[in-house]
Amino acid sequence: MKIKHIHCDELYRAYAAQVMEVDDELAVLIASEEAGYPGYMYRGENFEHRELLWEKGGGCMSIIPIPNKKNEFLAVMDFYLKVSPSQSKLVWGKYHKDTGWVIHDVMFLPYLHRFDIYPIEGKNIVVCATIADDKQYKDDWSLPGSIYSGELPEDPREGIKLSMIETGFYRNHGYFRKETLDGPLGYFTSDQGIITLNHGKKDWKVEKIMDSMISEVAVMDLNGDGVDELITIEPFHGNTIKVYEAKDGAYEAVYTFPGELDFGHALVCADLFGKPAFVGGIRRVNCELFTITYENGQYSLNVIDHGGPANLAVGYRGDQVIIAAANHTRNEAAVYILENES
Repeated sequence: MKIKHIHCDELYRAYAAQVMEVDDELAVLIASEEAGYPGYMYRGENFEHRELLWEKGGGCMSIIPIPNKKNEFLAVMDFYLKVSPSQSKLVWGKYHKDTGWVIHDVMFLPYLHRFDIYPIEGKNIVVCATIADDKQYKDDWSLPGSIYSGELPEDPREGIKLSMIETGFYRNHGYFRKETLDGPLGYFTSDQGIITLNHGKKDWKVEKIMDSMISEVAVMDLNGDGVDELITIEPFHGNTIKVYEAKDGAYEAVYTFPGELDFGHALVCADLFGKPAFVGGIRRVNCELFTITYENGQYSLNVIDHGGPANLAVGYRGDQVIIAAANHTRNEAAVYILENES
């Protein structure tokens, strides 16, 4: 496999990463978490064409394309663990070649950290997760976070009326989405473990699948047995990464990331030329960007770089796999283009 690393920009405290279609072209979006710092969109063969998302943003945790809309996203901005009261908000971005990205506020939700948009029965439903309901200072974890949902109106500037789905999740940090025959299945991680969330015929269904302190999770059938494996970062911003297999109605750890690590933070999935892979990022010590695949009956680790990714996103362009990386430790907006040499 051939890997090309593209340094798009020096970007202080690069944090959020996304890959989406903009004007029918694959685009990479990367934004800083630092107050007053920008977010950018990159396009072109080598992602050399840069446009602003916003000039003086900050606190951007995630960017999610709006389903069934062209050139539109929602994003979390102004999330800061050190700031109380919290000013976290959801914003709407819409792109046109004549105006670039135009950003509008949608709603405020204290300590909104992760969210997604589920298309359900012709409506776009926004699912929001707060890392905590309130905080007095950065390391105050005395209150749990919660999960909410609400319908996104045709004009997002009208705001979203939220209803609580569930609460009681301390350090409610991680999120992963898996597409199923029954629609999107959300995985949420906290000190209470991993829960799944999907919308049945009438209402939300919440199920706990693991009971331990989990910071992040990703889900994929890595070993080809027809059953999904889990990869986790443990505990909050943790120093352990494990792969779990489902056995006898429970999950058993079968692989542990070797060596010292600290501040594991990013987990996603990819199809690497027909081979399923977990892709992850670690922010401290060796700051790895890595893949884990299943080779010859065992789990195999491959380290791609040492930029310290805070978040990652994967897309596909022709025969290429595109990894967008918010390399937080290196203060870098980066793209990795993977090509199959065989």
